[in-house]
Amino acid sequence: MNRNQADDRAPYYPGCLFYDKRRYEDAQRLWELSAQLDANFPTVWRNLSLVYYNQCGEPQKARETLERAFALDVADARVLLELDQLYKKLGVAPSERLEHLRTHEDTMLQRDDLCAEFITSLNLTGRFEEAHTMLMQRHFHPWEGGESKVTKQYICALLGMARHALAENRPDEALPLLHQALIFPHNLGEGKLEGQKDNDIYYLLGVCLSRMGDEAAAHSAFEKAAEGDSTPAGAMYYNDQPADMILYRSLAQQALGHHNEALKCFHQLVDYGETHLFDEVRIDYFAVSLPELQLFEEDLTKRNQLHCRFLIGLGCLGLGETTRAEQELAYVVENDPAHTGAVWMTHRESKVLID
Repeated sequence: MNRNQADDRAPYYPGCLFYDKRRYEDAQRLWELSAQLDANFPTVWRNLSLVYYNQCGEPQKARETLERAFALDVADARVLLELDQLYKKLGVAPSERLEHLRTHEDTMLQRDDLCAEFITSLNLTGRFEEAHTMLMQRHFHPWEGGESKVTKQYICALLGMARHALAENRPDEALPLLHQALIFPHNLGEGKLEGQKDNDIYYLLGVCLSRMGDEAAAHSAFEKAAEGDSTPAGAMYYNDQPADMILYRSLAQQALGHHNEALKCFHQLVDYGETHLFDEVRIDYFAVSLPELQLFEEDLTKRNQLHCRFLIGLGCLGLGETTRAEQELAYVVENDPAHTGAVWMTHRESKVLID
């Protein structure tokens, strides 16, 4: 056998060209040949994982090949990020993703987006103090597709600690944490998005101040929490209004004595979710503002269904329909363990504050 026939790169490079031209079967065939010729070439295994997930509909095979690619070069931070994103799409528990990233901490620390995923997993597993510490120790830089990822986790960490303090009737400890959440330190690398209302922060501030006996300040906080749009919508882009902001807005309306307005909003959440639950969703144009890395194709229809059930769960919480709310939110978490909003709302301490 001459050198050209044995060279694993000979089939690899035309495989890349075929993939670019959407000739996926040809790309798969050539990359599999390349992997046979040199099983220690990590990039070909990484590329095969894309074909298996996106074109063949074989997620488990995609996982195996991407894990193999990373095992061959555990210093490749890009592949570690892609593997973590695949784990997220496959519904791997945040605790497992957290430990996997922790095992490869030196590689993780090379990238802001990987650190953001690690911090998100800390928040999802209730390790708010650790998440906040890591956020404050690192200087983040903006990246395309990363809009608000770090700042959201900063808020989540502080609200998680504040919520815990409130659940244990320690409003004096919660108050400074909530005030911190309103100001982004420079090391996060990003300011507040235009139009951000912070309904959740101001609502919790109202609860906190009310428990401390400062009703005038609590009323002012509830008024700020009640600002903004109450119309539910989809959750396609990073700057779409989070659905739980509508819940907090409505809870603030309720605290201000505007019960009819609050009930209207709760019903709107349920109505939107039920109306759009079975919509077929697709993107047929180039978009740069999607909130996730789009290496592996997203089932947007499934994502919409989970979003609608999340809305229904939120509306039912507000209406006091606890059993249905728990069922809807549990369904969301079961199908997407990384759904921050649903994980937050199923936590016992959140229920105490809403009740």
